[in-house]
Amino acid sequence: MRRSGWFVGWILLSISISPTGWALDKSSDRQGIDARTLQKPPYNLTGKDIFIGQVELSRPSRFAVDKISNKLLQLDRIIVQPYEVFFRDGKAIPNRNVDDHSAQVAAVIISQHKIRRGIAPDARLLSSAYSQRRQDGQPEACIAAQHVARQYNSTVRAINFSFGELLSEDPRPKATLDGGALLTLCVDWVAATYNTLPVVAGNQGKGGIPIPTDLYNGFTVGFTREVNGIYRQLDRGNLIDEPYLDRNSNGKFDQGEVFSDLNKDQKWTAGVESPIDGRRSMAILAPGNNLQLPTLQGKFKNANGSSFATPHVVGAIALLHEYANRQIASGKWSIDARRHELIKAVLINSVDKIQDRGDGKILGMSKTILDAFGKTWIDTEAYPNQEIPLSRSLGAGQLNAYRAFQQYQAGQQSPINGSGNISAIGWDTNIVEVDKYQEYVFSDPLVADSFISATLTWDRQVKLNDKNGNGLFDIGEGFTDQGFNKIELYLMRSPDTDISQSIWSSVSQIDNLQHIFIKIPTTGKYKLRVVFKSPQTNNLNQRYGLAWWAKSI
Repeated sequence: MRRSGWFVGWILLSISISPTGWALDKSSDRQGIDARTLQKPPYNLTGKDIFIGQVELSRPSRFAVDKISNKLLQLDRIIVQPYEVFFRDGKAIPNRNVDDHSAQVAAVIISQHKIRRGIAPDARLLSSAYSQRRQDGQPEACIAAQHVARQYNSTVRAINFSFGELLSEDPRPKATLDGGALLTLCVDWVAATYNTLPVVAGNQGKGGIPIPTDLYNGFTVGFTREVNGIYRQLDRGNLIDEPYLDRNSNGKFDQGEVFSDLNKDQKWTAGVESPIDGRRSMAILAPGNNLQLPTLQGKFKNANGSSFATPHVVGAIALLHEYANRQIASGKWSIDARRHELIKAVLINSVDKIQDRGDGKILGMSKTILDAFGKTWIDTEAYPNQEIPLSRSLGAGQLNAYRAFQQYQAGQQSPINGSGNISAIGWDTNIVEVDKYQEYVFSDPLVADSFISATLTWDRQVKLNDKNGNGLFDIGEGFTDQGFNKIELYLMRSPDTDISQSIWSSVSQIDNLQHIFIKIPTTGKYKLRVVFKSPQTNNLNQRYGLAWWAKSI
């Protein structure tokens, strides 16, 4: 995550000519998120014709707009070429508001370099810079995000936010990460209004710039580093708990250990800049360490941080949407496949947690992902607790683009009149009414001692306080948080009828996301149940996205 030069900056850039400098190629290949498999035959997915967005303080340069880009083209060194660039909600100002950080973020997605190729090199990136003065902040960033989301008949499928705004400068009295900052409300409103998925870089370093990491209708991304050439361990640069000196190497803070008091409260704080009340917004990890990325001058420099993990996710989203376009064009899928709640569920449900032993009982996962202390998702607070869907340090796990494709490719399987049969892998986007449920019955028995993964997502409702009635956010306007309905997810034996008989559940009361990852106790018939409990917070019916993955006989 990044804030502009006159504020706290975190990113470390250094020129490297080391042979390990092919890390972008590594992070996108099987050592990372395995997007290269999808770029090759028979899939041939490159994000072709998919619109994605980028909002930052500055922007990448573009040919025909900026002199430096024109010069690079003449030298045959142009690597990053956005489809269109803006300044907030207008045309980009030539040779202004460009910087290396935004160019490197864009390169992760759309780099045309022959070896260091982007995740979705043929995607159409729309990039808007929003900051020109020191006082530019959340309102200006909201204007830029809204403008990007509205382009091309609102067909921008995801927006990358690799920056953060200062919590200390939020105008609310005693501001906290409660989802109530103007930019956080704006990002959630943009997601629901324009059906786009916001992807936000997680906070790191010494913190201080966490807005809008407390969003609801998208998710925050943390970053991993390499272990023996494979991206699979949480980098210690992720700001989760206040840093401390772990003298006895037990992986937890003990009284008397030295720590950095980032919030100046004279005590060690877990989740120092995480959302309040224990809610987790960091849902996915992606590679973000030792990446060789091009500057505006076309030179490659070493880059680290969540800023560069986040575009790995946005690039993967573009690949999925390209596949969806093919399926929709051939009449096999409906436009429901483009719902942002669904894509969020698909990405989260298909992450790597624990490497499969080859028998499919851990759903074919390719890597074991570790936290900073070497512990796995099974060791986290989320695994044994039905009220905690995500781990504070690992989210759901690390992005795997190929597994996300497998999850998505399985197709939509919907209940009819509240119940329907499903295969072991699949997804649905549907509506559930208050005090009712939708039931998904596995057609074949699930295998004992195998894992099942299921993810349910839905939106928080945010209202635009539209003073002039133009339907758009304008400087001086704000938003009202209308909350989210309480939806729960249950794993049950097929014959059972009451949720009190459930095998497992995800019943968080503080999240608009539920996630189950648990072993099947005995071979037999099972089902998933999506339940909307009263009283409703806003609407009487709720649209949701659901993805599941199990091993059947």
